[in-house]
Amino acid sequence: MTNKNTADKNTADRLRRIQARIQAACQRCGRDPGSVRLLAVSKGQPLAALEALAELGQPAFGESYVDEALSKITALSGRALDWHFIGPVQSNKTRAIAEHFDWVQSIDRAKIVRRLADQRPDNLPPLNVLVQVNLDDERQKAGCPPDQVPALAETIVQSSQLRLRGLMAIPAPRQKTSEQVAVFARLHRLFTSLQDDHESVDTLSAGMSGDLEAAIMAGSTLVRVGTDLFGPRPG
Repeated sequence: MTNKNTADKNTADRLRRIQARIQAACQRCGRDPGSVRLLAVSKGQPLAALEALAELGQPAFGESYVDEALSKITALSGRALDWHFIGPVQSNKTRAIAEHFDWVQSIDRAKIVRRLADQRPDNLPPLNVLVQVNLDDERQKAGCPPDQVPALAETIVQSSQLRLRGLMAIPAPRQKTSEQVAVFARLHRLFTSLQDDHESVDTLSAGMSGDLEAAIMAGSTLVRVGTDLFGPRPG
């Protein structure tokens, strides 16, 4: 029992530290802290860790592996949680994603858009989707080139089973805050352009443990935090 109490306290402390970082970053750039949401990146974490965070009021979790995620979604089905798929979307996994997730943050090609739209059950609300942008033209990283975002967004909005909500990106690591802000600012300009064309666009998913302050400074509305929130992954 003592170990569980200690683990729960550690979880609460980590959550408070992340929330404090978000609040401080917002205050420094004159933003309302309520304008930035936290996504708990829970891939590779045990169910108990998610339960502990959910008990503390964390409502949104991000998963990258479909089979792992489905077991967690089933186990926590009694809670009002938002499930975000944040990994590369494989064609043979689109049905499971369409049937069980609330958000997909990693849309990068029209084929996946069509499959998710066709496979989203009619009894569920539209699937919230973000276009993943490959800002640095990294061949090993998923995401569509910035100049292809408008066309992909148009494909998304053609389906009543999908709802375009915005953009997501994972820029190449940069050490200087000024460099981090600059690359996120490029993403934000793309985001505001998308907002001009689509009224449903309201979410910019950018910033992780090492650069969330820079992302918030540049306009991020959702930051994705894993290890700093959960602690090291087991094993």
